[in-house]
Amino acid sequence: MDELKKILEKVMDINFVRAVISNPRTKGEILKIKVRPIEKKDGLYFQFESYTKTQVFHENIPAVKAAERILSYINVFRQMQMTAGGKEYTVLVSKKGKMTVTEKRNKDNLPKVDLSHNRSKKYILEEGKAVPFLVDLGVMTKEGKVVHAKFDKFRQINRFLEFIEDILPQLDKHKELTILDFGCGKSYLTFAIYYYLHELKGYDIKIIGLDLKQEVIERCGSLAVKYGYKKLSFLMGDIAEYEGVDCVDMVVTLHACDTATDHALAKAVGWNAKVILSVPCCQHELNRQIGNADLSPILDYGLLKERAAALVTDGLRAKYLEREGYDTQILEFIDMEHTPKNILIRAVKKPSGSNCKKAAEEIRRCEELLCVHPVLGTLLDEKKEK
Repeated sequence: MDELKKILEKVMDINFVRAVISNPRTKGEILKIKVRPIEKKDGLYFQFESYTKTQVFHENIPAVKAAERILSYINVFRQMQMTAGGKEYTVLVSKKGKMTVTEKRNKDNLPKVDLSHNRSKKYILEEGKAVPFLVDLGVMTKEGKVVHAKFDKFRQINRFLEFIEDILPQLDKHKELTILDFGCGKSYLTFAIYYYLHELKGYDIKIIGLDLKQEVIERCGSLAVKYGYKKLSFLMGDIAEYEGVDCVDMVVTLHACDTATDHALAKAVGWNAKVILSVPCCQHELNRQIGNADLSPILDYGLLKERAAALVTDGLRAKYLEREGYDTQILEFIDMEHTPKNILIRAVKKPSGSNCKKAAEEIRRCEELLCVHPVLGTLLDEKKEK
């Protein structure tokens, strides 16, 4: 802690760019905090943006107290990424409270520090800077202007990259990483992942996009060649049957319909994937099963039953991943006003990799209460029996 305190006392000035504090030690309201400098009439302040599942709260702290506030957060969070004074800092805190701080010189051009109080939203992929794949996919013009009708898609892509930014400390930068995107579709996010991790962050990655539509695969494959993305490939195939790799570091599944999401999650667990990012789509399986007479005020009405079944489906999916040794969160992917399919399940493998008996018991009680048997549980149990 003393080492970090000395660093903060040195860098908390006008050359401070940003910090992201994430991965809370215990489940609570605040999931992530972003810090940036702002200039007010009476001097330099630091704005702390605290993110919950549904809201963002802002607090402006005087520069003389900002370092103390960050240190207090480090006591309850496990990691921090910080850019300041021409360097990149990574702070990791173990379960036993041991802290490691690494730093490296930022070789890239440092972003310009924006000290404005009410600034516009800062995106990872910036407005006004043309990104080739976004131009070809119709999200941006050649001048880098976001197409008005595609602005929700632009925000969605950046929101997804923020989730990846949070788990960068979990990815080994010293080896080739294999990433699988199941049900990649038009591959907005597949290209975004490759561009962000390889082009912007310098990771050695191999990404495979899998989809059932031949014309989509051919289109995306030609774009990957056009951009010179040598380790980005697209294949036609079914999630449940795919056996093309033996080891995977990250599995992404976006809007895979119904139990296709479960097959993707089971595959990810089987590969011992370090990171899983899943945005479920339609969920019909448990809607056909769920039943409990005491819950008839909900389950007797089709619309409410459908929503309840969807929540139970994703809750059990997250809990099954906990059972398999993952730290799991359910996060808001995009504002509800833009799409009702706004839940993202993020799971990061625990260092110990041990199974959680508590999660297993919670699953058992929930399934007995609601008379449901999710296919994910069946798939995971079948893998254990083999």
